[in-house]
Amino acid sequence: MSKPWNKLIVALDVTSEKKFKKIVAQLSPKVKCFKIGLIAYTRFGPKIIREVKRRGGKVFLDFKLYDIPNTMVETAKAFVDLGVWAFTVHLKAGEAALKYLKREVRKQAKHKKKKAPLIIGVTELTSKKASLSQVLKLAKVAKRSGVDGVVCSVWEAKKIKQKFGLKTITPGIRVRKTGDDQRRVATVKEALQNKVDYFVVGRPIVAKKNYLQAARELI
Repeated sequence: MSKPWNKLIVALDVTSEKKFKKIVAQLSPKVKCFKIGLIAYTRFGPKIIREVKRRGGKVFLDFKLYDIPNTMVETAKAFVDLGVWAFTVHLKAGEAALKYLKREVRKQAKHKKKKAPLIIGVTELTSKKASLSQVLKLAKVAKRSGVDGVVCSVWEAKKIKQKFGLKTITPGIRVRKTGDDQRRVATVKEALQNKVDYFVVGRPIVAKKNYLQAARELI
């Protein structure tokens, strides 16, 4: 039972700071990792990263960086300073930019005497239809550039692990395959069957009243 819990990343895409803190308090320490994206970070800033870490959680910072190399590097240096566990970049930024990013992130981590965060490349968003070949093409960029893993759907995860040996983080997890703005969805059972390293769950947990109960039911 512990293994699925260790793979769960809860997405804190909420607009209330009170709710944010309540979710983290209820789910810690059962949930080890939380995703902070643009919604929460834009509203509340770096203090929410400190709140997750104060509770013993790891932070997966999901900004999907995609800009000129210098802008990406300077932003990522701030991520190192904040002590995040991992952060996302768009693989469409290209191999050269990502190699430079990785090198500079490691230099910053060494300089600050911190552990370098994982760099996770976004393939195709799970809100879009995408072919396996499209996703694998971007996963190949991840492998060549030396980033640590990719964001993909459950349905591409096994092939990516077999072909490239990258970590896989999979959003689009649902209790059942119901329709919303996510297209390439899957259940927790399907995620585990496809050997994903981590699966990200947001609304099926944070939209409920009892967050821990919702997480337990999902698991």
